[in-house]
Amino acid sequence: MQGYRTIIEPFRIKSVEPLRLSSREEREERLAAAGLNLFRLHSDDVLIDLLTDSGTGAMSAEQWAALQRGDESYAGSPSYFRFERAVRELFDFRHVIPTHQGRAAEKILFSVVGGPGKVVPSNTLFDTTRANVEASGATGVDLLYPAGRKPSERHPFKGNLDVAALERVVGEVGASKVPLVLVTVTNNSGGGQPVSLENLKAVSALCERHHIPLFLDGCRFAENAWFIREREPGQHQRTVADIVREMASLADGMTMSAKKDGLANIGGWLALDDDGWAERCRNLLILTEGFPTYGGLAGRDLDAIAVGLREVVQHDYLRYRTRSVEYLGQALEQRGVPIVVPVGGHAVYLDAAAMLPHLPPLSFPGQALAVELYREGGVRSCEIGSVMFGRQPDGSERPAAMELVRLAVPRRTYTQSHIDFVVEVVEHVAARARSLKGLRIVEQPAALRHFTARFEALG
Repeated sequence: MQGYRTIIEPFRIKSVEPLRLSSREEREERLAAAGLNLFRLHSDDVLIDLLTDSGTGAMSAEQWAALQRGDESYAGSPSYFRFERAVRELFDFRHVIPTHQGRAAEKILFSVVGGPGKVVPSNTLFDTTRANVEASGATGVDLLYPAGRKPSERHPFKGNLDVAALERVVGEVGASKVPLVLVTVTNNSGGGQPVSLENLKAVSALCERHHIPLFLDGCRFAENAWFIREREPGQHQRTVADIVREMASLADGMTMSAKKDGLANIGGWLALDDDGWAERCRNLLILTEGFPTYGGLAGRDLDAIAVGLREVVQHDYLRYRTRSVEYLGQALEQRGVPIVVPVGGHAVYLDAAAMLPHLPPLSFPGQALAVELYREGGVRSCEIGSVMFGRQPDGSERPAAMELVRLAVPRRTYTQSHIDFVVEVVEHVAARARSLKGLRIVEQPAALRHFTARFEALG
């Protein structure tokens, strides 16, 4: 309801799942067993789970009904055609290739277009995207708009790609070495910040001039379009669906995790216009995911995504979604907790570098803060800093551009009282943040270490 301060969820609760309350002593034991890595915790031991918004939301009654319509035919299922039609209502690309989730689409795409010597510029590549680019032998280059690297600076579109920097990179390496430019909407690694329509148009024009395809990482496309509607001059009277269609019209393809703005618990797709690339991608899909009309998904999941794509662009939903996340951010700001501003659409990002200035980046202040939030109140969050992005392809360590802790809010899952509890937990930890100790890594894999590494506290 507009004009009122109280946030009203545009839904009512039909079934509930009990939460288990744990003691601090229990949480200490769970942390020790997990090697201070929150990914290694059992979810039963987490009270409020803000690790990710990917696939963790609640589906609607219409989506549950759609599961019953799911057809599990191996080839040519009507579920696929309902899914394809829903995707094309928003993203009118020639080829729509389903995958079991977004990183599968990334793997297929960069296996086809990547390779040694190639460079993939982006506003900011997320963890699995960068890993899939680098696994192909290519190099990912982040070209974030300068304001996006300053957590405390208020700018309506801090997810923008730096167009001048992109022009320089293309000039230095040559357009033939750039298989595509990838713009992430919204920019997850940069604080969940949106990309403006103006910026997309400028990037699209540059790519067209150099004959370089432009792709979207569209995981949170609806939230990005909502911010365009709310923040960009001349856009407020438009529907979100119409803005999404214009965003898509500026691109040549996209990767997508339907676990975000598909409002589903699993699924994704790769969509593109190039016939030759599409044929090669489908061949790889058959090898790794499944037949092109199911792509590693059950028919019922395709149907759930089809419904979710129509629900996610509804203005009542997006107003609630963005306002409820903003509520968390504003409450923390009022208590003096440094966060990335303005608040993005799916998460609040704590500025761990500002909260723990006594810890250098390579003692992992973000991970130390995330661990303490769980220890204090059973709240699980995610470090986005030097644990996630500090290790370079040659094995060296370099501090990340920012040291953040992401509080990612699952869609249609937690109530306002849950969020109020999270505010209290963060406030209690912030009051003694200067006493927190740094961490060191004692065990880690060669890639994507944040998922499985083990840590210990520094003395």
